[in-house]
Amino acid sequence: MALSLNLFAPDGRMGRAIADAAREEGVSIVTEGGDVLVDFSAPDALRQSIDAAVSAGMPLLVGTTGLDEGHKDLLASAAQDIPVLYAPNTSLGVALLADLVERAARVLGRDDWDIEILEAHHRKKADAPSGTALHLGLAAERGRDEDAKDEMGRCGTGLARETGSIGYAAVRGGTVAGDHDVLFLGPDERLILSHRAESRAIFARGAIAAARFLKAQSPGLYAMSDVIG
Repeated sequence: MALSLNLFAPDGRMGRAIADAAREEGVSIVTEGGDVLVDFSAPDALRQSIDAAVSAGMPLLVGTTGLDEGHKDLLASAAQDIPVLYAPNTSLGVALLADLVERAARVLGRDDWDIEILEAHHRKKADAPSGTALHLGLAAERGRDEDAKDEMGRCGTGLARETGSIGYAAVRGGTVAGDHDVLFLGPDERLILSHRAESRAIFARGAIAAARFLKAQSPGLYAMSDVIG
């Protein structure tokens, strides 16, 4: 299926990576029109990309991280008019990881098994925990069918762990494309589910797969879990 992408931020790191992957896969990059508008820019630019997509009646793929609830409300509103896919991480491997995390959290009891999420990224990443780490935490909450207390970046004393909470820790440095570990820590055993991103190319290829999926959809709000089925 022929595909043309309109990159909202073509000069950004992900914009350049998607353009490189598009050339390898025979996907066209256009500056006007296109089958899908792709936004990997910044939270402050989200309203602009939404307005452009809705005005053109074009599906919108958003991979921007650091979005708050207000931004997500904007995406839900736009999804009434156009197909919208929001993914803090477009890796197909991470999409599968989230599914595995949800399944593990469903099986392992909350009282005996603690969940900790560790992530590492390059020194220039501005938000922490990463959108992917939070996405994995939500997957765990779905598996447990409950909202969990978030324990962020512990530092100090008197920090005894609360049963059922989910802990997050972030590391920043170098050129790390993205490492994520979800630790299920139980009595006398540990289950660790991990993903390692070796380059941004995996996010670019996943974004193209997501765009192919999105092109064929009716208005609505979608996720990478829909892409992998």
